[in-house]
Amino acid sequence: MLITRHSQARALLSDSRYVPPPVRQDGREGTLAWLRAHVSRFSSGQTHAERRRLVTDRLAHVNPAELRPAARAMTGERDGDWRGVPTDVLAAALGVPQTRAVPAAASGYLSGEESPQADAAVAELLKVADLPAITLLLQAHTATEALIETALSHAAPGDDVDALLHETLTLDPPLKATRRLDTRTGDEVTIDLVAANRDADLPHLTFGYGLRPCPAPDHALALAAGVLEALLDGSHR
Repeated sequence: MLITRHSQARALLSDSRYVPPPVRQDGREGTLAWLRAHVSRFSSGQTHAERRRLVTDRLAHVNPAELRPAARAMTGERDGDWRGVPTDVLAAALGVPQTRAVPAAASGYLSGEESPQADAAVAELLKVADLPAITLLLQAHTATEALIETALSHAAPGDDVDALLHETLTLDPPLKATRRLDTRTGDEVTIDLVAANRDADLPHLTFGYGLRPCPAPDHALALAAGVLEALLDGSHR
């Protein structure tokens, strides 16, 4: 079933009978499969609530207002080479000493595509960070960098960065759809976020809604805005 209406999407995202499609639970400890089985994104019910709480607790002392200028400054220092900036800025705020393994670990984080390289990267990250921090860093690499890239494709010098991000999240979000499993029937349901977001005068659903909202929308927006400010006003030149 495909959901395209904003009201239908909100109702489904608020209904505990709809859960994320299951991921395999038999991965060897320290591998990508094991990681996916132990993070909030792919869990449900009370397990999800507890894992999400650990993530929000990890973020409690990270001020989004400080992330934005830090991302802007780092982008400038790297002469506009912005890839990796969201991850590195967030890692510094979380006290994670290095992020070199994040791209390889993130390569299959959402898709579940496993590889020896991804497994090795997860093992390396586990040596320097806890699971909540790793979750946040992988999201920064995948979702926040995708948001920046999409926003840049619509941007012009001098654009208001906050308005640009809102428009991008509403009309061309980096995540186009999200899936849920109906626990009563076993059927999979797909929410078309692009279609649902286009209902007039309603807030976008790109950061989720209901039982599973994104735990760090303000942090993601701050990181993206800082990078875009540096790029669009030319401060990296």
